[in-house]
Amino acid sequence: MPSRVRSRLILALVLGAAVTGQSVALAATPSPKGPLAAVATAATTAAASTSTQPAIPIRAAFFYPWFPEAWTQLASYPYTRYHPSLGLYNSTSAVVIASQIAAMQYGHIEAGIASWWGQASPTDTRIPALLAGAAGTSFRWSLYYEREATGDPTVAQLQSDLAYITTHYTADPAYLRIGGKPVLFVYGDGTDGCAMATRWAQADLAHAFYVVLKVFPGYGTCLDQPANWHQYAPAGAEDSQPGHAFTISPGFYKASEATPRLARSPAAWTHDIADMVASNAPLQLITTFDEWGEGTSVESAAEWASPSGYGTYLDALHANPGVTAGSVIRLAGASRFATAAAISAATFAPGVDVAYIAYAFNYPDALAGAAAAGTIRGPVLLAASGLPLDIATSTELVRLKPKRIVVLGGSGVISEAVKVALKAYTAGSVIRLAGASRFATAA
Repeated sequence: MPSRVRSRLILALVLGAAVTGQSVALAATPSPKGPLAAVATAATTAAASTSTQPAIPIRAAFFYPWFPEAWTQLASYPYTRYHPSLGLYNSTSAVVIASQIAAMQYGHIEAGIASWWGQASPTDTRIPALLAGAAGTSFRWSLYYEREATGDPTVAQLQSDLAYITTHYTADPAYLRIGGKPVLFVYGDGTDGCAMATRWAQADLAHAFYVVLKVFPGYGTCLDQPANWHQYAPAGAEDSQPGHAFTISPGFYKASEATPRLARSPAAWTHDIADMVASNAPLQLITTFDEWGEGTSVESAAEWASPSGYGTYLDALHANPGVTAGSVIRLAGASRFATAAAISAATFAPGVDVAYIAYAFNYPDALAGAAAAGTIRGPVLLAASGLPLDIATSTELVRLKPKRIVVLGGSGVISEAVKVALKAYTAGSVIRLAGASRFATAA
């Protein structure tokens, strides 16, 4: 079934529309047992700083707080081919939420991306409990804005939703932030293109959010660029969007389909995790933690139970934590220009106050400017003496939308023509900081 049709079905289901005409059977939520119970209790009392945010790269999983409603679909109950270890649970249960957060943390998943279908929707009413469940832990939550799946919300609608999310959720210490900005993932359908990116840019003119849009053909050519991009296509084992996100899926076996689109294989999953970690992508994503209807869950089930209590797929994630404290990673590009752009992309969201431009073929101006850039929190990008700007630099400037640009060094190292051309990348000023020598420029 095409993603757009799937999303329409789930939207109708979650919002309580008459998809099947059947009543929803509510299963009692069982108490977690064994390691799940022990770690769930520990998760609620862990001594973690409430102000801590994960560092890039971030491992996150798509999460669906729409049970028990979604256990019934297409006149089928339960709508899944598997048997969750927690039973046919209720997403409102604090015990279930604590167990799920503990399970994700066991798999070194640092954040959950919770499906969100709009103000006052059932999924909306469950976000406070998710945030409360993460209190006192290092786990963080973001939202997956799903309304793009069923149409094209107007700029005014987007602004209303952003204001609502800001008022209700983003001040919570458990809400995920990158570069100080609350993170919002956005789903899309097969008809979306650059017009979607433009609507979101217009809705968030102040760049208050770290918006992560779903990719579409040609997304890199759009004039309006969000903070980042991702793919959601769990029928494929791996998806790489270089410089943005790497996504993996354990399988796809929809309850209403006779054969799997992606067969499960623990060995293949272990390989996929290794590829994800090796990618060094800023966003390392898992589709999904608990989408039982499509059979993409890594959450524990009888079919892949393990002695740990977390299941084979979370065991594999646990065994390969990726980048952790004390790890050494590499940020690099095909050239010095691309390396500088990669560092910027991994560190800064659009709307930075300032971007510094330094001469690419000698280091003193870049070295001196780095201290100022670190203080003001702006990137240092590179340019040659003359035009054209390197494509890596110009592409990153389009994404960054800096409020102003500062050229480091005199016209002998970066020409006036380059300074003039840089005006196309900011609505603010382009100035030059220079002295009679490299010593004077630093001073």
